[in-house]
Amino acid sequence: MASLQGISVRIAILANQNSWYARDLQRAIVDAGHVPSLLDFRTLSAEVSGPIGSVVALDYGGEPVELNSVNALIVRTMPPGSLEQVVFRMDVLGRLMEQGCIVVNSPKSIECAVDKFLTTARLAAAELPVPPTVCCETVEQGMAAFESLGRDVVLKPLFGAEGRGIVRLTDEDTAFRVFKSLRMTGAALYLQQFVEHDGFDTRLLVLDDTVVASMRRFSNLDFRTNVSQQGRAEAYDPTAEEVELARRAASAVGTRIAGVDILQDKSGAQFVLEVNAVPGWKALARVTNVDVAALLVSSIEQEYESR
Repeated sequence: MASLQGISVRIAILANQNSWYARDLQRAIVDAGHVPSLLDFRTLSAEVSGPIGSVVALDYGGEPVELNSVNALIVRTMPPGSLEQVVFRMDVLGRLMEQGCIVVNSPKSIECAVDKFLTTARLAAAELPVPPTVCCETVEQGMAAFESLGRDVVLKPLFGAEGRGIVRLTDEDTAFRVFKSLRMTGAALYLQQFVEHDGFDTRLLVLDDTVVASMRRFSNLDFRTNVSQQGRAEAYDPTAEEVELARRAASAVGTRIAGVDILQDKSGAQFVLEVNAVPGWKALARVTNVDVAALLVSSIEQEYESR
């Protein structure tokens, strides 16, 4: 892929140092004739001095990179941190966007997608099908939700990805003990009615309102089909209904690039389970041969050229 009429675009990546996605993006950026910088999200600092100020982050060699001078910023991670640290990071991303930097995904969409309750509420408000859901804080409310959702629920961390920390609860005593333990940690209780399915779900990758790749994920061992949880994947040609659901879901959350998970129950009804604003595509690229990183870089090029 040639660079934009000989113009080199500076693209920074906020990612873990050893991330496969960081390497894939760096490869795609270099192939397109541009300059990548791999930065540690935890080293952000911002100075307010006049209308612009400055934002700096360190690369993994310890060298400072002035983010006000980069043309685009790709967010590939959100490291754990205190509420203040996370809010500061989002504030910095928002400030860079205001100054003209192309930020993928936007901080508002990341804030929404990382919060399962807010995502589900946005999807429902957009009249997209979601499983019956309750989010609450007390054990008593959790037990009432367990009953109202049919005594077969999926408990998910409010903030989480790749299927980690998700459990299915069908026993009243077990549910009570789990809710009580979680409350001791200060966690919210996010519960969804379990959807009976045939052991697979569909992941569609949406970029700029277009589904660019999709796969089905299967598991014979667990109700979770995530490839990170030992599920297996194969390329899949989605139906027009699934494409429309994915496009509308990405739009409801405000993402430019998103992984949308759709689950079909045994009657054939479709449910949107998740919109991931930092989507993985390693398995997707392997089974579909779609170069997602190159498509994302091309999307950034097109926006940069249009300005």
